[in-house]
This record gives sequence, C-alpha cells and structure tokens, in this order.
Amino acid sequence: MLSHIFSAEFMQSETFSFVVIPVLIFFARITDVTLGTLRIIFVSRGNKNVAPILGFFEVLIWVIAISNIIQHLDNVFTYLAWAGGFATGNFIGMKIEERLAIGVNLVRIITKKEDNQLISELHNKGYGATIIDARGKDNDVHVIYTLVKRKEIQKLIDLIEAYNPNAFYVVEDVRYVSHDKISFGPASDSQSRNIFGWRKGK
Repeated sequence: MLSHIFSAEFMQSETFSFVVIPVLIFFARITDVTLGTLRIIFVSRGNKNVAPILGFFEVLIWVIAISNIIQHLDNVFTYLAWAGGFATGNFIGMKIEERLAIGVNLVRIITKKEDNQLISELHNKGYGATIIDARGKDNDVHVIYTLVKRKEIQKLIDLIEAYNPNAFYVVEDVRYVSHDKISFGPASDSQSRNIFGWRKGK
C-alpha cells in the first residue's frame, strides 16, 4: 500500500525507515488505541451497536501497525512510536469520552434532615428524586437519589453546592435504565413522576 504513495527509492532510504515508518506507526497506534478505549467504554455501558464497529476498525488498524513493526524489527524508533502511540491513544480516548459524556449517573446526596431547601429546589428544577429518611452518626439525615445524564451532571453539582454546600454526594455510573419510563433531570410540569423520576403511565 505504501508503494503506491512513496517511490521505491525513497522507501529504501534511512529517512523512510527512521522517520516515516515510526510516524505512521505512532498515528496508527493512536487511532487504534483511541478506538479501543471508546469500545471498552461503550461495552461497559451495554451499547451493542457501536462497540462491534469500533472493534473491527481497531483490530484492522492494529494489524497494519504490527505488520510494519515486524518488517522493521531492527528499528528502535518503531518500538518508541508504538509505545508513544499507545499512551497518547489512551489519553485521547478518555478525552473524547469526556466530551461525548455518554451514559447516565446516579447521584446520591446526604443532607441534614432539617435542610429542606435543596430538596425543594430539586423538585422546583424538575429533578425526579427519591428521598429516604436515615440516621447518621450524630443526627437524622435525608438520603436523596436522582438520575441525571452525564452531560448534565455539572449542573446538578452546581445546584447542590449552591443550595447546600455542606451536603455529601456520590456520583455513580449506571449501566442500564429503562429509558421509556425515566426522565433525566429537569422536565416539564406535565410529566408526573414517581421514584427516580419515573413517569406514571403514558
């Protein structure tokens, strides 16, 4: 394939062996590791459609890259390019996933029982919330559960810190939810909610 792009003379040169090949391996490795990182994330979230497609291109690019490594076993720069591409691909894959903000988070908030302002504000903003009375170390508390899309999680955290900066909260990934029954975060008043924001009927 490379012979269609570069001349035979250039492919025999040191520049091709020690510069072009390592650079190509570096970027190929970035691509396949980025796809692999995203594939693992999609698998962990139960996405059965995207993960196989990413896996196909991940392996295809990997085979092309490793074949060039094998053809240049005496070139230390190919090994450095392979390792550098692997590290960079992991970083880029995680950054892309952060940008995509795929999935849903379960937020568990613990507040003092008498601190009801945050609860009122969650309801006013349309968050479906389940509130459980519990006993803490020193006093009674509320444990609040709510579901929110990952791309909206910062808005919820800002709301918590604005109305109850002393509240303790935990954010957890959710692999699967029944999308046809759940509303995530703010919604119209016409949507009647039950536990976790489930709407009553259709």
